[in-house]
This record gives sequence, C-alpha cells and structure tokens, in this order.
Amino acid sequence: MKKVCIAVFALVFCWVLGLGLGNGFASSSRDYISIVGSSTVYPFATVVAERFGKSTSFKTPKIESTGSGGGHKLFGAGVGVQFPDITNSSRRIKKSEFEKAMKNGVKEIVEVKIGYDGIVIANSKSAPSFKLTRKDLFLALAKDVPSANVAGKLVPNPYKTWKEVNSTLPDIKIEVLGPPPTSGTRDAFVELAMEGGAKKIAWIKALKKTDKNAYKAICHTIREDGAYIEAGENDNLIVQKLSANPNALGIFGFSFLDQNGDKLQGSFVDGVQPKFEAIADGSYPVSRPLFFYVKKAHVNTIPGMQAFLAEFTSDRAWGDEGYLTDKGLIPMPEAERKLFHEAVKNLKPMSLSDL
Repeated sequence: MKKVCIAVFALVFCWVLGLGLGNGFASSSRDYISIVGSSTVYPFATVVAERFGKSTSFKTPKIESTGSGGGHKLFGAGVGVQFPDITNSSRRIKKSEFEKAMKNGVKEIVEVKIGYDGIVIANSKSAPSFKLTRKDLFLALAKDVPSANVAGKLVPNPYKTWKEVNSTLPDIKIEVLGPPPTSGTRDAFVELAMEGGAKKIAWIKALKKTDKNAYKAICHTIREDGAYIEAGENDNLIVQKLSANPNALGIFGFSFLDQNGDKLQGSFVDGVQPKFEAIADGSYPVSRPLFFYVKKAHVNTIPGMQAFLAEFTSDRAWGDEGYLTDKGLIPMPEAERKLFHEAVKNLKPMSLSDL
C-alpha cells in the first residue's frame, strides 16, 4: 500500500510540474512587476511605479533602463517569471522584434502609446546657443557626406568644426554625446533629424526611389571618428558631461532638458526651440511618440499588473494636468488617450498587420 501511495504521489507531482512548465511559470514565483526598456520612458515609468507602490498593497515594480532595443530583446525572449512583463520603448516595436517574440511564445502583446516627446540637441547654458537645421545635423554627424567638388559623390565626413558645416555656426569642434545603436532615441534621431536633413539634398532624396538600401545607409550611418561619442543608455550621464564640457552637445529626450533647465539649453532646429507647446502641436521637427508593451499572458499571473496598467493610463497620470507632465511628458489628445485606455482595459493585443 505504501508503494502505491508513493507512486500516486510521484505521478501527481509530475503532472502538476508539467502543467507549470507548460505555461512558463513553474520555475519560481515573482511578487513584483518587472519592467525593462527605454531610458527615455524610464523616468515616467519610475514615477508611476513609485506612486503605485506607495498607494497600493502591491510591491513597487522593478525597472531597468536597457534601451528600447535591449528591452524588446529581453521582453520578447519568452513567457514566464524569468522574463519581463513590460518593456518601455521610445519608438514603435519593429516588425522583426514582434515576429521574434511570437516565435518565442509571446503570442499576445498589448501596445500602449503614453504620449509624445521631443529629441533635443542641447548644450550648457554657459556656452552660446545653437541654431541648427536638420541638414546641419546630417552634415555634421553622417559617416559619409556629399563631396563639395563632385556632384552626386560621397566622401568620408571631412568636417571638424560646426563653422565648416555652416558658416553661421560657432567655430568649435564637433563633439556630440549621444545614445548607442540599442537606443530608441538613436533610432528616432537618425530617422527624424539626419534623414530629414539628408532629404534636403536633392540627389540623396531621389535615391530613395531608386536604391532604398543605399539611401538608408547614407542617412542613418553615424560617423565613427570621435565627433559622435556614444554615451550609453544613461541620459543623466550625458547631462552631467555637458555641464562639465561647454563645447559639447548632447542628444536626449525633452524630459531630461525639462528637468535640467537651470543648467542646459535646447538648440533651435529648423527655427523652432524644443518647448512643450512646440512638441505638442508638431511644429518642433524632431518629436516622436513613446510606448510601452505588455505581455498579456502575465497580466493575471503577476500580482498588481492590472492595477499598475490602470494607474499609468489614468488621467491623473498621463492627462493634460497629470503628474507625468511635470516630468516633461507631452500628453496625447483626449481621444487618443481614450483609445489606448480602452486597449489596456480590454487587453486588446496588437497584430502583425498593425506594423
């Protein structure tokens, strides 16, 4: 009889373990929300997480600033407590990232746009302010630029100073601190600023129709000769370095400029300063939406997920007068907020056709 009981127990144990392994939650339990991703969205998510931790019975979510690309890689690696529940992103998820997540068993992903942000090119207030164009940014930072002598030909970037790029700019060395390739801010900057500037050159603009790959390589490849310095995923580090080096410029999200307005100033881009109102009305040319992505399979498994999502998408957080605007978030119009609030409430997953 004893042997029969032991055998039955073993069978039941294996069956329970098997059920757990099947849904990815057997290896351990987790009583807090795990969030990774964008350094730009990080300060917004942190404020929501801290308020959530103080005002509910749930633990404060743990947030890692890994960059948008790094976040999507971690988020899309699988389902289960060993994988993050949410990833922040300062750009929309890429089709390749979505497909890889699906392949790894992350079958239902809820997309949440949280608001808008401007990418600023800033420097110390102790230095002269810059009035740049997107064309200036392309010519200063692209790996290869049009030859000054031969039409339609590219040459390795010869520009050493801003004055060489544009005679109206200061005669100081080009030195720009910016995010690495894993950053959504870097992706958005090369697309909005550098490509926007490259398109001002007629033959490069025409190349988009005849050779899209060559066009993208010209517009999106940043020089590697020291003029552009990758400063990692920590935007606060860029802010500190700009204070120490008045000749350098830095690239980061508007919220970091907004929080450090006593030390830093934003450059004009195509005649428009990076101000809250200019980003909100679309007149500032280097602005973009911000997102986070939710793993639907985790919502009813990880404690506090539904309550955290409800807090983040509440008007008290992301509304016109919400506490996230104090951190520099540019709110979405009311109709758009309602749309994404409903998507979160109903946990409506996105599909490949959305991308």
